[in-house]
Amino acid sequence: MVTESPSARVYPPKPKPGDRVAIVSPSTGRLPHTFPHVHELGIARLRDELGLVPVEYPTTRDPHASPADRARDLHAAFADPEITAILSVIGGDDQITVLKHLDAGLLRANPKPFFGYSDNTNLLAFLWQAGVVGFHGGSIMVHLGRGGATHPVSMASLRAALFEPGWYELPEPAAFSDQPGSWADVAALGTEPVARPSAGWSWHQPADRVIEAPAWGGCLEIVAWLAMADVAMPAPGDVDGHVLFLETSEEMPGAGEVFRTLRNLGERGLLGRFSALLMGRPKAWHIRNQTTLAERESFAAEQRGAVLEAMAAYNPDATIVFDLDLGHTDPQVIIPFGGLVRIDGQARTIAVQY
Repeated sequence: MVTESPSARVYPPKPKPGDRVAIVSPSTGRLPHTFPHVHELGIARLRDELGLVPVEYPTTRDPHASPADRARDLHAAFADPEITAILSVIGGDDQITVLKHLDAGLLRANPKPFFGYSDNTNLLAFLWQAGVVGFHGGSIMVHLGRGGATHPVSMASLRAALFEPGWYELPEPAAFSDQPGSWADVAALGTEPVARPSAGWSWHQPADRVIEAPAWGGCLEIVAWLAMADVAMPAPGDVDGHVLFLETSEEMPGAGEVFRTLRNLGERGLLGRFSALLMGRPKAWHIRNQTTLAERESFAAEQRGAVLEAMAAYNPDATIVFDLDLGHTDPQVIIPFGGLVRIDGQARTIAVQY
């Protein structure tokens, strides 16, 4: 049975252990092609730890697959009655070129849980526009293929989002990492990412009431690209009272870019419509940009300042919570894109409905 959210978007039926699930690369097959040991570790853990049967589609490891071919795989996965969920291998940077090949009616007629983040914000926004709740988070290579072992926080959220309808209270982990090992080093698969203590969430203007509303958002850079292309973007009235959630990628956009993106969403008439903003912990280290701890702390502080400046100009009364583990850092929790979020400012708790 398909359940309907108050925003008229449907929660797709959930899979159960033993079901067949699609493995797709809507952005690129280059990374699973280049680092098959990481991809295959993630596939093995999907099978062994989650009890699901992975079904790879033709473009999953194809570094040269066209946008039309990748869309064809998505159509096949959604239309196949034996497939009960769809998981993206990883992100990329050109999924926006796939959207024009997608049949919204087919996806709407065959709603299935789709899991992905980063560049998969494109497909999540497209599903939202088609009336289907998607799931921001989860990755075969990043989370299931994590060095050392899967993270218990990530896996608890992924299991709940996959198998358990209902409310799930988001945790505040005591530690996090933005410094994974190199995929080029096969031996690194045996080593956990370097972790450091977390100060927990940072609340700004917590409401004296409970905010309960659908979520919309994703990776900030992809939201900006969608806005520039004017694809899969809501009209301002479509997100009245919604909870905005955002996170930034390993490309590490500077505070100026973050401010300008939010400012432009404000000028579009969107930023002021949201009741709250959940901001993911910023990714501040990358294998090609190995920042010091002091540089990472400065980067995060500057990003927080940019967000506060933009929100003060366009949505001064909104509740803002910073440093949620919902993006490119480790661990990662799943956010239902189009599904309900409950923010209790007095209790300082956040829950999502899977």
